[in-house]
Amino acid sequence: MIVTRRGIARLAAGSATALHAPAILAQDTFPNRPIRVLVPFAAGGNSDTMVRLIQPRMQEFLGQNLVIENRTGAGGALAAGVVAANPADGHTVLFDAASFLIAQFVARNLPFDYETAFVPVAMVAELPYILAVSARSGIRDFAAYLDTARLSQDGIPYGTPGVGNTGHLAGALLSYRSGLKMEHVPYRGGAEVARDLAAGNLPSGYLGGNSLAPALESGRARAIALTSGERRGGIEGVPTIAEMGFPGFDLTSWNAMFCRTGTPEPIRRRLEAAVDHATTDPEVQRRLAAVGTITLPADSAALGQRLERERALLRDLIRDTGISFG
Repeated sequence: MIVTRRGIARLAAGSATALHAPAILAQDTFPNRPIRVLVPFAAGGNSDTMVRLIQPRMQEFLGQNLVIENRTGAGGALAAGVVAANPADGHTVLFDAASFLIAQFVARNLPFDYETAFVPVAMVAELPYILAVSARSGIRDFAAYLDTARLSQDGIPYGTPGVGNTGHLAGALLSYRSGLKMEHVPYRGGAEVARDLAAGNLPSGYLGGNSLAPALESGRARAIALTSGERRGGIEGVPTIAEMGFPGFDLTSWNAMFCRTGTPEPIRRRLEAAVDHATTDPEVQRRLAAVGTITLPADSAALGQRLERERALLRDLIRDTGISFG
């Protein structure tokens, strides 16, 4: 058989097309099987509740089931590791919280890099944290809270739902910017923080509105400041730390979806559209708002910019304060 140069070129082009055909087909038919959603938190918690709330609407849009798997441990790295080890085809995704940025500092010697292994799909919602004080503390507002910390020799204790969460960072940042000593007291969850605030066993704490609501409604705790840059999703009439003398202070908990780096853009866009379909549903928005959570536009580019900004804040905080996540 005689093969001309033109024939070689045609063979090469045909081979390239054949090699890319499975990838193109996968994109055109995505999803062609159920999608695994890895959640680094226990069933029944805030993040688990949120992903199960958007699950039916995402399934409706995608035409496939979302199988939620709760994999706790290693500061969220166990669940992330499953996604990092699976093919970049959009059929295994990660549903994480703001701790996504902190996990690399909590779990050492990971076989993957959080910054390079994942790309953002979409933000789902954010939850501003609330600085609250026990009614038995005698503290009535944020100014009095700072005065109490200033007069405390050992530093005023503040409870949060664990090491490395948004409340922990907010307390460390306020301590650094105010120059006042504040002692972090980690708990296993927000409900436990609220319980000790209500009982008067803890003078202050940072937690979400859903966990705090019973203590506030009973009058046994008082909300004195929001950690968000603007008044949103918190208790009406409560000021932000930013407007109380600390401009630029903006730390909120959030939940978002991620997939493997290398996932084809059409697949990522389809997942993003599915999240948008779920979070713009009026009933989903109503149920999220009931627990102080705000739905945000499903914008992967905006999420990427936010991750960069908050990573920089975290690195600066670690460098300047020596905060430990051990």
